[in-house]
Amino acid sequence: MCWTMKVELFDFDLPEASIALRPAVPRDSARLLTVRPGGRLEDWRVSDLPGLLSPGDALVFNDTKVIPAQLEGVRFRGDAQSRVDATLHMRVGQDSWKAFLRPAKRVQAGDRIAFGHTGNLCLMGTLNAVVEEKGEAGEALLRFELGGAALDEALHQVGHIPLPPYIASKRPEDEQDRSDYQTIYADEEGAVAAPTAGLHFTPALFEALDAAGIERHFVTLHVGAGTFLPVKADDTADHKMHAETGRISYATASALNKVKARGGRIVAVGTTSLRLLESAALDDGTLAEWSGSTDIFITPGYRFKYVDALMTNFHLPRSTLFMLVSAFAGREVMHSAYAHAISHGYRFYSYGDSSLLFRADL
Repeated sequence: MCWTMKVELFDFDLPEASIALRPAVPRDSARLLTVRPGGRLEDWRVSDLPGLLSPGDALVFNDTKVIPAQLEGVRFRGDAQSRVDATLHMRVGQDSWKAFLRPAKRVQAGDRIAFGHTGNLCLMGTLNAVVEEKGEAGEALLRFELGGAALDEALHQVGHIPLPPYIASKRPEDEQDRSDYQTIYADEEGAVAAPTAGLHFTPALFEALDAAGIERHFVTLHVGAGTFLPVKADDTADHKMHAETGRISYATASALNKVKARGGRIVAVGTTSLRLLESAALDDGTLAEWSGSTDIFITPGYRFKYVDALMTNFHLPRSTLFMLVSAFAGREVMHSAYAHAISHGYRFYSYGDSSLLFRADL
């Protein structure tokens, strides 16, 4: 059970200079703030991770792959047309996606949108869609003229990598982002935002983790654009989470249960991995094979069933993700940790530094 809380309790001041616009090079040279029960803080590097865990622990990674889900196009209604942008956030069929439209007021059900078309007479290289439904908060259901693999290929031709707003507002997306905003183990296409804690891992770090006896396992949760939406409600009880789809295989669930049974710790790499694991966890403390959508909203008062430690980047104030880490390690502890990070020059958000949190109740 989660308690309802005022959203203002999760606010903090962050200097603009703390927002990272490019990742660390190499990736595992990023800083890592360790937060232990009781609030003890330690400054490390991501490359130090093997020594911060124990043999027999297991890292759980989200292997979703970011697609070019940011689309620019023109809406046609009779002889009238206007520019409109879309950010895909959940696939609901072979030819259909839920998307956030901007400006949404220009669009209504039945409109046709030619993505990749910027007003020129020639429509070659465009991807057409029809607005099937309009929802709340700028959301719409789009049905494309293509489906399956053909739609995937078309998105790669006309789409852009959907950089988070706090980066996109400061510089345009470029070719470097196609590799920077993707984990080295990305495999299952479908995300419109990267599981950013995983961006810090390199082949060399994987080798060091193997040598230290740290297991790694993979689950899939396709991160949606809803992860960027601010919490506009005044109380957590009034905030609606957008659903994301994912799966945990029987083999992965069984392997992780064996880790737990022998006393190893489950370390979620990223809030997406944690949310999926907690969605699939049973009341007896074991993990089940799982497939479907989850809109789990974790705030202080939530009783964690499965995850023992969390590696995650630094999140936005008043965000659902800062609420999640506050539930995991303690709200006052996380405010202190973030104040330490800001004063010590840690870099925030998707391309920023990372933290390693150990559960407050362990």
